[in-house]
Amino acid sequence: MVDKSNPKEEEKKQQQTSNGKPESSDKDHSKTEEKQEAAKDKNDNKEESSDIEDKSKDNKNSSKDNKSKSSKKSKKKDPKEEKIQELGEQVEKINDRYLRLQAEFDNYRKRTIKEKADLLKSAGEDVLIDLLPVIDDMDRAIETIEAAEDKDAIKAGMQLIDQKFKDFVKQKGVAEIDAMHQEFDTDVHEAMTKIPAPKEELKGKVVDVIQKGYKLNDKVIRFAKVVIGE
Repeated sequence: MVDKSNPKEEEKKQQQTSNGKPESSDKDHSKTEEKQEAAKDKNDNKEESSDIEDKSKDNKNSSKDNKSKSSKKSKKKDPKEEKIQELGEQVEKINDRYLRLQAEFDNYRKRTIKEKADLLKSAGEDVLIDLLPVIDDMDRAIETIEAAEDKDAIKAGMQLIDQKFKDFVKQKGVAEIDAMHQEFDTDVHEAMTKIPAPKEELKGKVVDVIQKGYKLNDKVIRFAKVVIGE
């Protein structure tokens, strides 16, 4: 049987059905847009996280490269630093050598001072030892003079002692300065006075010797005191 209902009610139902369909389609469309936006946000977040990860990886790689470069630099020394280190070692060696030389010189100085002091104490020892026989001869001559009656024998004995003493000083490098009738020489003579020359050829020469002069190895140890003729 055909449902013969009110045509107005049917129109209302049709309108309601027609109005209800677009409302549901609009809701579906908004949901799909929200889903698309959420998916887009997720993709953006993924891209940002991937960019951050890439940057962190780049930073790690750069830090590793820097570490490797710094390690290589540390292994390979700077030539300036090597030169400074070499110069420092040379300075230490020179300083050590200087200290050693200073200590050696100080020891040498002390030793030479001691040797000089000992030498001054015993400088005339050899001379005195060689002079003792001459003193013995002088003692014997004095003893014989008191009991001797022959003056010629005493004179000969004294001459022998005098010659022996002269030989002794000559052996020690002592020599008499020749002054009598020699040209006056200020290097070896000391003029005590002047007198008229007894002869013309003696003017400016030594005419008398008051005290003999002596040299020790060409060094004047006592000037000859003389009288000059004018």
